[in-house]
Amino acid sequence: MANAEHSGRTAEPFLPGAGSTDPAGARLRAARLGLWLVAALLAVRQVAAVLGTPRGERLTDLGTWVGPDGVLHVNGSLYDSARFTGTPFGGLVLKPLTRAAEQALGWGWTFGTLLLVAALGVIAARNLPRPLGRRTSLLAAPVATSLLMLSLPVRNAFWLGQTGIITVLLVALGCFVARDWRTAGVLIGVAAALQPAVLLFAALLWFTGRRRAAAASGAAFAGLTLLTWAAMPRDSYIYWVHHMAGAGLGGEADALANQSLHGALLRLGLAGPLEIGLFLSLGAAVAVLGVRRAVRYARDGQLLLAVAVTGCAAIAVSPTTWQHQLLWVLPAVVGRVGRRAADRYVWPVAVIVVMTLPGAMLLPHMAALFPLRDNAVLLAAVAAATVVPFLSRTSPRYRTPIPAEQTPPVPARLGRVPLLPFLERVLTRPNLLLELLLIRVTYAAYQRVRLAATGGTNSGGRARAETHGQQILDIERFLHLDVERAVNHWVTGVGWLRDFFDFYYTSFHFVVPLTLLAVLYVRRPADYRWARASLGFATLLALVGFWLYPLAPPRLMPGLGVIDTVHGVQDFSKPDYGTLTALTNQYAAMPSLHFGWSLWCGLVIAIVARRRWVKALGLLHPLLTVSSIVTTGNHWVLDAAGGATVVLAGFALSYLLMGPRAQAATAATAAATARTAMTGSAAEAEVGSEAEVGSEVEAEAAARGRRAAEPVRVSRKDPAPR
Repeated sequence: MANAEHSGRTAEPFLPGAGSTDPAGARLRAARLGLWLVAALLAVRQVAAVLGTPRGERLTDLGTWVGPDGVLHVNGSLYDSARFTGTPFGGLVLKPLTRAAEQALGWGWTFGTLLLVAALGVIAARNLPRPLGRRTSLLAAPVATSLLMLSLPVRNAFWLGQTGIITVLLVALGCFVARDWRTAGVLIGVAAALQPAVLLFAALLWFTGRRRAAAASGAAFAGLTLLTWAAMPRDSYIYWVHHMAGAGLGGEADALANQSLHGALLRLGLAGPLEIGLFLSLGAAVAVLGVRRAVRYARDGQLLLAVAVTGCAAIAVSPTTWQHQLLWVLPAVVGRVGRRAADRYVWPVAVIVVMTLPGAMLLPHMAALFPLRDNAVLLAAVAAATVVPFLSRTSPRYRTPIPAEQTPPVPARLGRVPLLPFLERVLTRPNLLLELLLIRVTYAAYQRVRLAATGGTNSGGRARAETHGQQILDIERFLHLDVERAVNHWVTGVGWLRDFFDFYYTSFHFVVPLTLLAVLYVRRPADYRWARASLGFATLLALVGFWLYPLAPPRLMPGLGVIDTVHGVQDFSKPDYGTLTALTNQYAAMPSLHFGWSLWCGLVIAIVARRRWVKALGLLHPLLTVSSIVTTGNHWVLDAAGGATVVLAGFALSYLLMGPRAQAATAATAAATARTAMTGSAAEAEVGSEAEVGSEVEAEAAARGRRAAEPVRVSRKDPAPR
């Protein structure tokens, strides 16, 4: 949100009634309305998902507060079930609710959470670091609300009925809305009574000069805690003494849901005094660094960033930080990082991805990466609190980062190309971290969409896919292209050829495209952007094909007799057959991205390579790929035609939306400049030659005039005129 304005222009005041005749203002207001509609749709989706779930499967955490005699009128302690993880004060505030309120509690909690999210989004949008541009002022609130709706902590709060949003909203009200120090202190004190690690905000208040508010927050926390001791002594003893501020409540402390330093150390295999000592020392270091940085940003005029940094430190130092308590990381997106424009979006994109996607989508399923994947939110919180170099508002690069080098605009061959002129052709390479993150997330989404195309299981789409397979076979027989079985059986009989195609099919599908992208990124960054966009468009179109037309490959067609040389013999008696059915959609055959990606590689190499043998080698790759996918029984011939179609459409979309590739644009600009220079030189030379010819003509005419004026002399030897 705060990164939306980088132009360096002076912030324009936002007047709701102004600009009625301004086309740019009308577009901004239309965009704001559209974003609010998106936020509303996300809210409706969340509420529908909760209320449409059977009663025993939704709001399960809220259900732990309900006893046989009404809400929280349970026998014994709140913590006997080991499912209640809140503070005793959190249980005390719901004591007045009776059995009659139990039926309406789910509805009230769901819609109340919805209002809390909207209020938090508006408060965050109104307290962005100044100065703000007009675009940011108009669009910040719906964007913030939409991001909150998409975040995992808010989705868990909706689904399970948790209180994490209340704590964040109380702190936001105390820091941004409260007019006097008493109200601010009491609000933060109540939040700390619900989540003790929030007491770290009292230190932020103290060191930023709001000492009376800090004292009030501490007094409110102590008073509410003592009141709870008096009302619920047994539960207070269990929480504060037996479990040491709630450590160990609600599940195993080393569970993935516990995104605190304590949980991360336990997951690394540490235990006992060593783990406790490391947790206390690391927690103290994070708390001190986090508060110091937060104080600096608050004095710099970035109070929202200061609140986010303090909340991130609270996540790390708490013994247990469950997922609904991780919302503090998301406001850190307002911090600006990076002096170059290419680096400016790395931090906000990383935060949004970490807060909205599960860890399995962030990193590959490799044991060496599990510590990073399992602690992604914690690492983001610790980084925000301690090491991320957020820019100061006094920095010259805060509003005007170093721009990326771009090609001059050149007209394309079509009159309305490019359709999106703001997608400028940048010559410098993009940020590597951002590229790797986007590639990983895009591929994870690609895998999930492929599997979801059959309802999440291969058995769910088997009959339909086999019907489509018979349709493709009939078309190929009509066109005399049904060579799959014959070629498959012939290659199977030649051992070395079968092994070669099996190896080629399983090895080069990812290696060649990733290698080509890496080479383009290092050696030809301008071509990298164009090629990457074309590949992305082609893959997106292929996903649409997988979804609309699930297709069984030849190896999974019963009765066809094609031998699966890669995956082994298929057991058609099982609903999910094939060795890879648990990992990917086996019916995503049309179009063939095996061939499509190889054709993309071949065309890109043929376009950018300078030597002819390199171009020929690049075009050989799709030829070998189409041979391997047919001979191994993994695709029909028409699947390759579909792959070629989506790849060509990807190149066409890239050209249509962004215009000529940057390298071509640069060459066109240089050629135009050269032609202009040559034309100017030729014109000067032509003018000079014309001047010389003109002077020669004038001299000859003068000579003729002089000869005409002279008297005619007749020689005596000449005959006399008749």
